[in-house]
Amino acid sequence: MKRLPFLFLLMSLLTIDIASAQTKSADGYLSLFDGKTLNGWRKAARDTAPDKAWVVQNGELSFDPAIGHGGDIVTKKTFKDFDLSVDFKVSEGGNSGIKYRLLPNTSLGCEFQLIDDSKHPDAKLGINGDRKTGALYDIFPPAENKPYKPAGQWNTARIVVKGDHVEHWLNGTKILEYTRGSEPYKQAIAASKFKTTKGFGEAVSSPILLQAHGDKITYKNIKIKEL
Repeated sequence: MKRLPFLFLLMSLLTIDIASAQTKSADGYLSLFDGKTLNGWRKAARDTAPDKAWVVQNGELSFDPAIGHGGDIVTKKTFKDFDLSVDFKVSEGGNSGIKYRLLPNTSLGCEFQLIDDSKHPDAKLGINGDRKTGALYDIFPPAENKPYKPAGQWNTARIVVKGDHVEHWLNGTKILEYTRGSEPYKQAIAASKFKTTKGFGEAVSSPILLQAHGDKITYKNIKIKEL
C-alpha cells in the first residue's frame, strides 16, 4: 500500500508530460493559448490572473472594454530568440499591439502595432506610417504595400527575433526588418517617444505582451517556436 502515493505521483507527472507534448505541433511551435482558458498568462503589472475584460469564447481570446476594466497581459514564460505567430482581428477604430523585449516589470518594449489604419487617429500620426499596423511602433514603419485586411477581418502577425535581428511579417509577407543596436535603430529611437526611456528595447529576453489599449481586440492561434 505504501507504493500507491508514488504510483499516483508518477501517473500525474506522465499526464502533465503528455498534456505538454500535445501543445507543441510537429513543426516545433508551442501553443500559448489553448482556446479554452487563460492558463499561461498573467497581468503585466503583477503576478495575478488577467482582469475580466479578457474573455475566452469560441476558441478566441478577446480584450473587451465593454465588459470591464483590464490591463495588459503577458506570458508567464520568457522568451529570447523566437518565431511568434498570432491571428488577430482589430475592431473598427481599434488600437492595440503585441510587445516583446520588455523592460523588466513594465509594459514598455518593442511593439508590433495593431490598429485600424483607416479610422484610428493614431495611425495618422508618427513619421512615414510608423504607427500603422505592422510598424515597430513609433520607430520604424512597415512596407507601404503590406497585405493588410481592414478592421473586422482576421490578419496574421508574425514576429521573428534572432539575436539583434528582428522581422515583422503580416499575412505571410515580410513588411519590416531591423537590427537592434544599429545606427539606424539608435537614430530612430532618438527621434521617437522612447528617446528618454533608458534601456528601451535592449532586453535579452522577456515575456510576450498583449496590449489592453481601451479598444476591443481578438486573438486566436497564438503560437511560438524558440530558436
